[in-house]
Amino acid sequence: MPPRRTTTKGFKRTDSLLSQQIRKASETRGFAQSRLLTHWTEIAGEATAAISRPVEVSYGRKEGIGATLTLLTTGANAPMLEMQKEQLRARVNAVYGYNAIARVRITQTAATGFAEGQVAFDHKPKAEKPSPTPALQRKAAEAAQPVADEGLRAALARLGENILNKNQS
Repeated sequence: MPPRRTTTKGFKRTDSLLSQQIRKASETRGFAQSRLLTHWTEIAGEATAAISRPVEVSYGRKEGIGATLTLLTTGANAPMLEMQKEQLRARVNAVYGYNAIARVRITQTAATGFAEGQVAFDHKPKAEKPSPTPALQRKAAEAAQPVADEGLRAALARLGENILNKNQS
């Protein structure tokens, strides 16, 4: 029986190529599991992840057993995050599987410098386009009426609606 030929043709999965480098980079920041960084939205929740980012896990000698998780946020969101510290600590410890995090520290500046650990400010979602009025739809349909193909006529009518709607706003 001949040996089985590979179907990847020399390509490897991205996970196998990058997992070692991601693990090395996250360990320099004290993250024993990179899952805390890569799945922050799932761990903290949508609302909390939108206003914060994990920056560092530090194991201090003076503070006893357990590590300190440092979260980066903006000034306006710091009080909201301060109220959620215990819930966040419980969620993060659930990821680790034991009480690895004893304290959660909130900072409004990057713990390492300006180039690293910055909070990503996402753009606000685009506003929905206003729907065309019935009069505008009739006008666009009348303009596309001479076209014989029904699919093309419908596409031209939608295009006409978009153009007329854009001109009105």
